[in-house]
Amino acid sequence: MALTHIPTEQTTAITDLILAVLAVGCAVYLNRIGDLARWKTNLWTAVLAFLAAAAALGAAVHGFQMAPAFQALLWHPIKLFLGLLVALFIVAAVYDIRGEAAARRLLPVMVLVGVGFFGITLIWPGRFLVFIVYEILAMLFALAGYIWLAGRGRLRGAWLMTGGILTTIAAAGVQAGRLLAFTLIWPFDHNGVYHLIQMAGIVLIVAGLRKDLR
Repeated sequence: MALTHIPTEQTTAITDLILAVLAVGCAVYLNRIGDLARWKTNLWTAVLAFLAAAAALGAAVHGFQMAPAFQALLWHPIKLFLGLLVALFIVAAVYDIRGEAAARRLLPVMVLVGVGFFGITLIWPGRFLVFIVYEILAMLFALAGYIWLAGRGRLRGAWLMTGGILTTIAAAGVQAGRLLAFTLIWPFDHNGVYHLIQMAGIVLIVAGLRKDLR
């Protein structure tokens, strides 16, 4: 397969790849510091692993010229990984809000929700807006929870987590709006900008987790 010649697709692929590397690095770091809350650490590791897998496949989809049928096939695991990522994010938020027992009970339900989201994308293929809506609803729930935790002083790092979630919502808005684009040496369309903003969100979330886990 040849590399794409479209400049914005090139920057989208590169930022996807950087996002994948960042997610893997953050997962490794959390595992090094998270022994005191191993189940929570494993949960966030799974979130980051799904993100890394989706971003790596996204880099391939955007970065290479390929047959449309094969490209459509690659989108299936990407959407499955994204659906499970958001579902586990909700479980992780519930862990902090309600405790480990509540999160454990919710886990199988949310895994089914994540798989169900993937099923919806099979019914309506090519509609990435479905994921954006799903992600924003989940992030709004998590945002309310972490604002509550921060206001009550019940979780170290809650304000950083709040900032990371707000950044993630902003990234999703950029992706959905398809309006923001710029050129900084290389041209970035809404996909590349989405990845850049999402990287900042991940850094804030991991910084918040670090304060709690350490």
